[in-house]
Amino acid sequence: MEISPRKVAQVAMMARELDRAEDELRAFIDRMSEDEQAELVAIMWIGRESFDAEDFDEAVGTARAEASTPCADYLIGTPHLADHLENGLDALGISAEDEENDLM
Repeated sequence: MEISPRKVAQVAMMARELDRAEDELRAFIDRMSEDEQAELVAIMWIGRESFDAEDFDEAVGTARAEASTPCADYLIGTPHLADHLENGLDALGISAEDEENDLM
């Protein structure tokens, strides 16, 4: 994975505080590379069960191919974003809770 689990956890934490952290979240996502953004979307899709964890590469390819709006707009407009990202990390065998605790 190009994106670090720590970055995914940071996005999840900011998404939980969207009312006060939306600008910061947008800037954080916008600073990511295109590869990281595609992987972030793929992790979210895995977390909402649109893809299985074993299909990560396919999900990343689909995220690249279907990107038609800015990544931050797409993700911020996704209901339950934080939950989906955490579930996606967990499905990939990465403890979202541990990553978030390391950030605190």
